[in-house]
Amino acid sequence: MSDGPLAVLIGPPGTGKSTVGSLLAGRLGVAFRDTDSDVEAVAGKPVADIFVQDGEPVFRALERDAVAAALREHRGVLALGGGAVLDPQAQRLLGGKNVIYLATGLQALTKRNGLDRPRPLLIGNPRVQLKALLAERLPVYESLATVTVPTDDYAPEEIADEIAARIAAADAANPADPADPANPADPADPADPADPADPANAENGQAT
Repeated sequence: MSDGPLAVLIGPPGTGKSTVGSLLAGRLGVAFRDTDSDVEAVAGKPVADIFVQDGEPVFRALERDAVAAALREHRGVLALGGGAVLDPQAQRLLGGKNVIYLATGLQALTKRNGLDRPRPLLIGNPRVQLKALLAERLPVYESLATVTVPTDDYAPEEIADEIAARIAAADAANPADPADPANPADPADPADPADPADPANAENGQAT
């Protein structure tokens, strides 16, 4: 994986990205960041108010900047807003990242969104809106995901444990290469012609 967050959580509204992300960050000993919170900090108001007062295009522009900044700066666990993945720039930036898709069925999503915080895109009939939303976004979520984790019938703690276990398994299967020149712990290569420790370059202690 390239530089960037240790894990990026994606999924529709109500999958528990923020809750699971915070728990996962605690298990991994890293920081948690949520792009919806970043947008709210910049705008000075909740996401729902941005939609109502300023319109979705304004929110999406703020979200685009927030996603780009977070993917560039953050090294912990990052949760993206449900619709952030529809932006072509975000899709490009997610390439090579460890993207975790929290897969949740329509029935579970309908139940969760009926009890959750206000969702601007689900005003009216949440089930109908969610069905249309999933039809549009599901192929994008699936195409971007490096790991898909089902969330139906699982507690947030169980989901966080599952993701942490998968990350640990991936790390174990792909340990850091000590010979990697990008690894600062890489010892001097005695065969390196520019290495002053190479006996072939010992004359005057200078590289040739």
